[in-house]
Amino acid sequence: MRVIDETGKQLGVFGLEKALQIAQERNLDLIQVTEKVEPPVCKIMDYGKYLYWLQKKEKTAKAKRGGELKGVRLGFAISLHDLEIKANLAKKFLEKGQRVKIEMILKGREKGFSELAKEKIDQFLEILGKLIPIKIEGDLKKGPGGFTMIITKK
Repeated sequence: MRVIDETGKQLGVFGLEKALQIAQERNLDLIQVTEKVEPPVCKIMDYGKYLYWLQKKEKTAKAKRGGELKGVRLGFAISLHDLEIKANLAKKFLEKGQRVKIEMILKGREKGFSELAKEKIDQFLEILGKLIPIKIEGDLKKGPGGFTMIITKK
């Protein structure tokens, strides 16, 4: 296995016993970083620090994804005032750094008027765009129950 010391310097390729012996001499742990390569890569370091590093890495990955996904549902026969209320709600979510999933649920004969539903969603996006700059992450998708779209803050 390829061994890397606590400073990040490569020590070379050793057998398991020799690598464990080096780690014990330094009063540290031998941690397998990856097994996907040949030979496997192991690092000599404190296991507690390694766990902390993994948790920190996971938190930064979550932050880059854009946070939670919140939903805003719009009805087919929604009025202009109600669209403004829903836009304010979406604005609050976006200001918190969350992504927003916009859903337009279509029932029965409403499914035949998909162009009107798209116009309502465009109208909603226009109102929301005046309140806060938005970026469309997921394009408008037509599903069996209606339309969905994901947006984030620019």
